[in-house]
Amino acid sequence: MDGENVRRYGKAPYLVAVVHGGPGAAGAMAPVARELGADRGVLEPLQTAMTVDGQVDELAGVLAAFADGPATLMGHSWGAWLVLLTAGRFPERVGKVILVASAPFREADAADIMRTRLARLDPAEQRQAYALLQRLAGADAATEREAMAAFGALMTKADAVDPLPADAGDTVDCRGDIFRSVWAEAHALRQSGELLALVGRVHCPVVAIHGEDDPHPSRGVREPLAALWPDFRFLPLSHCGHTPWLERQAREPFFRLLREELPRVR
Repeated sequence: MDGENVRRYGKAPYLVAVVHGGPGAAGAMAPVARELGADRGVLEPLQTAMTVDGQVDELAGVLAAFADGPATLMGHSWGAWLVLLTAGRFPERVGKVILVASAPFREADAADIMRTRLARLDPAEQRQAYALLQRLAGADAATEREAMAAFGALMTKADAVDPLPADAGDTVDCRGDIFRSVWAEAHALRQSGELLALVGRVHCPVVAIHGEDDPHPSRGVREPLAALWPDFRFLPLSHCGHTPWLERQAREPFFRLLREELPRVR
């Protein structure tokens, strides 16, 4: 750990940053950072701010302090929105954006995500998921983190096609307070249409990698972003759910695609 909100992997120059989702799932990108850090410098920012603007400023601050020039930002899930918002506000710090398993940008496309996830669980797991959601209401901080971690594990299972076991050494700090605060704002931005207006300020190259079996529908990413940028590219991954690096059949194709899109190693 190099600081309270950033980890560094590999050697300088640091021209790549991998940004976790959630919001509030700090540490979730460690496996990707570690893999890519074997042959290049990689930053893993850990988001702690409680607002959308705060997280944008926080990410931009990490880039200003640690990146060796305009960086390629890879954002997963909510992190895909975050890197676009950051690129739109701080274009001088971002050279390229890679979206991985982005949340959809139109509210209508998000309507069936939870229904799809729950349908992939067996009845006992479905009951557990509902019980955990009830437990989260009004829970104290310690109980909330435990329940968030358990609920996240169920959603990870629902999101996967052929999952690899997670590395026991990787821990994700599930922060329900960050999730509630940031996601309430982000959801409102999507509902109002302001999200796409803000994203439309991005002028650097944008690429999306998306699993064909992700409960987050690809049309909610591909269609609105293709309408914004004629050079936008959408790269589908077969046999892949929401977390490509944890998919047995998609992991190698994912990292191959990713490396093709990253800056060349000097």
